[in-house]
Amino acid sequence: MTDIGRLLTAMVTPFAEDGSVDYAGAQRLALALLDSGSDGLVVAGTTGEAPTLSHGEKLSLFDAVKQAVGDRRAVIANTGTHSTKASVDLTSEAESTGVDGILAVTPYYNRPTQEGLFRHFEAIAAATRLPVIMYNVPSRTSVNMTADTAIRLSQVRNIAGTKEASGDLDQIKRIITESADGFLVWSGADEDTLAIVAAGGYGAVGVISHLVGQQVSSMIELAAAHKTDEAQAVHDRLVPLIKALFSVSSPIPLKYAMDQIGFSVGGLRLPLCLPDAKVGEEIMTEVRRHTIDLAVAV
Repeated sequence: MTDIGRLLTAMVTPFAEDGSVDYAGAQRLALALLDSGSDGLVVAGTTGEAPTLSHGEKLSLFDAVKQAVGDRRAVIANTGTHSTKASVDLTSEAESTGVDGILAVTPYYNRPTQEGLFRHFEAIAAATRLPVIMYNVPSRTSVNMTADTAIRLSQVRNIAGTKEASGDLDQIKRIITESADGFLVWSGADEDTLAIVAAGGYGAVGVISHLVGQQVSSMIELAAAHKTDEAQAVHDRLVPLIKALFSVSSPIPLKYAMDQIGFSVGGLRLPLCLPDAKVGEEIMTEVRRHTIDLAVAV
């Protein structure tokens, strides 16, 4: 299996002034994230505004980012949708762009049964030779993939792990301890990263790592080495930033902050829009309290 890395950043999708995807900007951002602490990248995920990207835009984005990154780090393509067939088709096409792995979210809106979830991920895994990371985020999909289902899916040959954003630490601990050997668990919520890694999880698919990647990477390594007090100190320092960057729907605060600090990623696609002046200032008041690892123009 490709070395996917402990800290994956779910990168934003840069847009040009006319609202089109800025592929050159995505390449620039990808390299900057790798230079500032990320071990790999998730492209066209929730933070990348996947619901507003067309099938063709996603494939072009996968290709552009992989071309920029090359063999330096893993590029993970988010191909999950509410439709199993659409997810399977996009997964097959994504593999041809040269990406290193697949991320697939639990189907949203449909509210499938646990058996439906099992068959959904089984079909996606069968469509590719690449490692597949499942993504469980009930707050956005209205369905929770239970520990029993995740453990069962861990037996599928190329399902490499899961990105867990259920917020249920007992469920996550069961997945960590009872899944097949080699099955990895990444935190899918920045506020849970320390707890999940301390419980034996592998790492995180993060959002705040756009700005503080080296610091998040350090926290993960400290937690994995059981240096609990040092890891806790980093976590405690970053909690207010996490709250600020999720004060309204992500990636609204993050995109706003990146533009404000001098790393332009453009606007958002409707129905998302930039925050009003009051919320924007509240976000930036917290961002300014932190050392930013991302290299920006001065």
